[in-house]
Amino acid sequence: VQLQACGGGLVQAGGSLRLACAASGRSFSNFNMAWFRQAPGKEREFVAAISWRGGSTYYADSVKGRFTISRDNAKNTVYLQMNSLKPEDTAVYYCAAKEPSDVDWAYWGQGTQVTVSS
Repeated sequence: VQLQACGGGLVQAGGSLRLACAASGRSFSNFNMAWFRQAPGKEREFVAAISWRGGSTYYADSVKGRFTISRDNAKNTVYLQMNSLKPEDTAVYYCAAKEPSDVDWAYWGQGTQVTVSS
């Protein structure tokens, strides 16, 4: 499956952004989806995930209550709504996909830059 992320940009602290990740190539609805991020000089970290049917969601503690992951299987797209953004949310955000039976996230998008100014 091929993944294409978009929606990043520059926003002031307290603002909002919505990222989108469009999938193609294989049946999107068969995959669990996730967002990760990597800030300069730091390792990539998990942000949020959603099950293949959308019934289960998971969040890093640092974004709980501020970010919401969702998916539209009819549009082959997963979203990350980011509210109350903080400067520490600045990073390149990546979407990822895996089949429910897999351990590792096998498919990755190219990343979209999110910059939050103070």
